[in-house]
Formats: sequence, structure tokens, C-alpha cells
Amino acid sequence: MDASFGTVWEAVADHLPDEIAVSEPGRDLSYAEFDDRAARLAAALEAAGVGPGDTVACYLYNGTAYLETVFAAFKLGAIPVNANYRYTGHELTELLTDADAAAVVFSGTLGANVAHAAEHVRTLRLLVRVGPGDGPDAGELDELLAGTPPRPHTPRPGSDRLFMYTGGTTGKPKGVIWRQADLLHSIAVAVFGPLGRTTLPATLDEAVRVAVAARREGRAPTMMPVVPLMHGTGMFNTMGALLVGGRAVTAGPGRLDPRRVWETVAPQRVSTIIVAGNAVARPLVDELVAAEEAGRPHDLSALRGVISSGTAFSDRLKRALHERAQVTITDAIASSEGGPFAFAITRSVDDLRSRFLPVPATTVIGPGDRILGPGSGEVGVLAYRGPMPLGYYKDSAKTATTFRTIDGVRYAIPGDHARIDADGAIHFLGRRSGFINTGGEKVHPQEVENALLTHPDVTDCAVVGVPDPAWGESVAAVVATPAAPAERELQDWVRRTLAGYKVPRRIVLVERLPRTPTGKLEVARAKEIVERGSA
Repeated sequence: MDASFGTVWEAVADHLPDEIAVSEPGRDLSYAEFDDRAARLAAALEAAGVGPGDTVACYLYNGTAYLETVFAAFKLGAIPVNANYRYTGHELTELLTDADAAAVVFSGTLGANVAHAAEHVRTLRLLVRVGPGDGPDAGELDELLAGTPPRPHTPRPGSDRLFMYTGGTTGKPKGVIWRQADLLHSIAVAVFGPLGRTTLPATLDEAVRVAVAARREGRAPTMMPVVPLMHGTGMFNTMGALLVGGRAVTAGPGRLDPRRVWETVAPQRVSTIIVAGNAVARPLVDELVAAEEAGRPHDLSALRGVISSGTAFSDRLKRALHERAQVTITDAIASSEGGPFAFAITRSVDDLRSRFLPVPATTVIGPGDRILGPGSGEVGVLAYRGPMPLGYYKDSAKTATTFRTIDGVRYAIPGDHARIDADGAIHFLGRRSGFINTGGEKVHPQEVENALLTHPDVTDCAVVGVPDPAWGESVAAVVATPAAPAERELQDWVRRTLAGYKVPRRIVLVERLPRTPTGKLEVARAKEIVERGSA
């Protein structure tokens, strides 16, 4: 099927005009309304000189405006770009400059940060503000749409692009370039598999038939990204839901509010929520427990799925969710650069403990570009040979490092270390940049974190390397816990399953770990906590 996401959404809107496509607090948009608003924004962008191949930045909290902006860009053949709403003015300016942004659509309360970009990013042609706020002179979205006629549907090919900026915990963000056709193939199993299809629809007409049938038969998902839509997991899964006639639901802007999330799930009959491992799941589970203890349990009767990717998701939290709802939890090892590499899928407490099983396109590559087999005990890097990005925007050197051709096969190799257990499961060890070298021994933080997370009082943790005069580096941990287990108790717990040199020599207890909205650890802050001895 050679069509962009926007072309599919337009066709679905033509056939399901009155069905609700997007919901946010206080507002539902039908597919026809969603299409119309995006078409008006597309026309406004075009009138400002934005065209095919130009970039349109989304500096927005979760809400209908985010999806409208992405849809509008797709209609033009322009390239939507995610911008982290936590960025300062200088950080936003750096990203927009790197992306050669032609337009930015921003939440009004973030306007002060946009003012810096408006002065310094020479490629900007249009600023659009969503809601009240300070900042640069910009058109307000609803006023702009009211005064702009909708742009007619113009079919766009699958070769149109999308940028997903990824920064991790260190270094400047890099724009990962996805062709929409490749992204569609990458998420096809997750999107169409639940509908009983094993292959991607071959034509646009077939895709529309699948979507219409799914919606009318009540099988289309009602998807709620609890993570920000600027996060690849949140964006890609939400885009997939709209491909098959589903509905996207948001709980409103601002920091994670677990009670508001659950109070949205029930009335909106959300079938699937998207989280980011422990960072998001723990406060959600805490709220479920607190509500039960207060005699006001949340209604989870509609919930059927939980999707997570990119960060640790402990079995303890999965158990708590399985005990309260009939959900399938899909935990993925994936990255903006490719994958998914492996899934740990659990349908009940009987499926725990979680095991990550690789998809057919995944392998582990060891030293000398050798393919490592199950049970070898060797550590290598995860490699994916399925649909993948073209590379990084304006960074050919990093592209050549991450996207490599080995024996005639192109692989995405973001740098995730792993080994394959004898039973074929993937044992994930984290990124190479996180290595701790203690006395010549290499310690993978993820392995130590996994051991700590099995302790009944540990809700979240981060393992980091800190300077040590004798060993070069020593292993340290920041542990989030509602209790106060002794340092020796936690050390002994890790020592049960890991070698002594991997046991944290220093452990600092905190209430909550420093994480980004996407669930990624802020490593520098974690190290500061260890050095200070407290949060």
C-alpha cells in the first residue's frame, strides 16, 4: 500500500464521518471534524509557504491539537517533528534550528520559550498558538482555522517522511528520519494483528474496509497515550489506532495525574493505555490501590490492553494490573531507530515472570560481526533487519554507525546490549553508554536494576557509575521505595543472583527518581543524588 498515514486517515474519515476520532476533556471530534480542522491548518501552513519536505514542529502537550498538527503536515507532504515540551527556550531553538523548522504549533503556556526561537530560527515562516498564553506574535489556532477554508484532499505517497527526535539522557537530540511506508510496515503487526490480520492491507481501499469493519463491529481500539505524544511509543501507537478506525483519548495537558487518568479511562471506555514502564505505571498502580483503600475503586471494565516500551516495567506492577483488570500487557524493547526487537507479552498473572522473546527480524551481533546464538553466554548488541529509518537528519557519521550493512543485510543497531538465553529469550542489558567499568570489570546497569526491582520494597531504581579512587568507578544505585530497607539488605538481595562486583557499593533511597516525561532516566541528576547522599 503506497499511501501516507494522512491519506489513509482522510479515506477513513470519508467512510466514518460521524464516528468520534479524537477526545480530550470537554471535547469530542468526529472523523469529519478532525479531517476538516487538519485540512484548514494545512491550508494555513501552505499559505505561509510550507510545502512538501518542510518541517512542522509540534511543541505541544497531549491533546487534539497535537494530532491535528501531525495530520495537517501529512496532508501537505510536510514533515511533523516532535519537540519536548520540557525544553527551555535555548533547547527549543537548538532543535528547531537542527530541524530547519518552517513552522511551529505550540501550547500557549509554552509561548515564552517560543519567543527565543522566533528571534533566532531563520527558517520559521509561521507560528501557531494553541490556547491563551504569552510569547511571540502568533496566530491562535481556532481563529486561524475559522478564517481559512479547508485544503482539498490530495493523495500523498508512502515515501513522505516523519522525524522522531531522540535524545536519550545525554547528547543533543537527533532527528530520526522515517519514511511513512517503512513506519507503517514496522507497526503493522501491532496495529492489524489484534484485528486478526497477519499482513498489511495491500491497497488503500482494503485498509478502509478493515477500518470500517473494525469500528462497526466494536473491535477498533480506543487508545489513550498516558505518555506524551512527543514520545515515539505514544505517537506511533496512537497513529496506528486511527489507521483502523479507532479513537484517540487524552486526559489533558500538564504533569501526570494518575487519578485524572483513571477517571478518564472509565467514562471514555478506554480499551488500551500507553505507558512508559515503571515511571508511569507505578503512580497509576499507586492510585488504584489508594482508591480501593478509600472505598472508591476505579472502573477498569473497559480496559483490555497496556502498552509499554523503552524502559523497565517490573513484574510487580504488571501483577497489580493483571489482578485488577483483564488486560494483555505488551512490553517492548524498541527504539526510535528501529524495532521492536522483542516483546514480553503477559495476559494474566500466570504468565509472569516476563520474558522478552525476539521477533524474527531481531538478532544479537557479537564482536567481529558474529551472530550470537542462544545460550552462548556472550554479550552483543541488538540488531534489527526489518523496516527501519533512513538515518539521522544531517548526521551521516551517526547514521553510518547505527545503520550498518553486514553480509549484504542492513541492520538498525542503536547500541542496546543483550545476550540470548538458552531458551531463546532476550536478556536486555542496556546501552553501551551506560557501561560501568569497575576495576576492569564491565557492569551493565540494566542487569543490576532488574535485580533490584525484584525486591518487594523497590518501586523504581537507577544504577550509575561514580568515581572511585581504587577501582576507577564503583557501582551505585538510587532506589525509589515507600519503605526504608537497609542498604545491606538491598546489597544482599542483589548478591543472591549477581556477582559481587556488580553489587552497588552505595545506595541512596528516594521517594521518586528523576525521569523525563517519556520515562527516561536523567542520569546526571541520579549521579548528583548519589554524590550528595540524598535527593
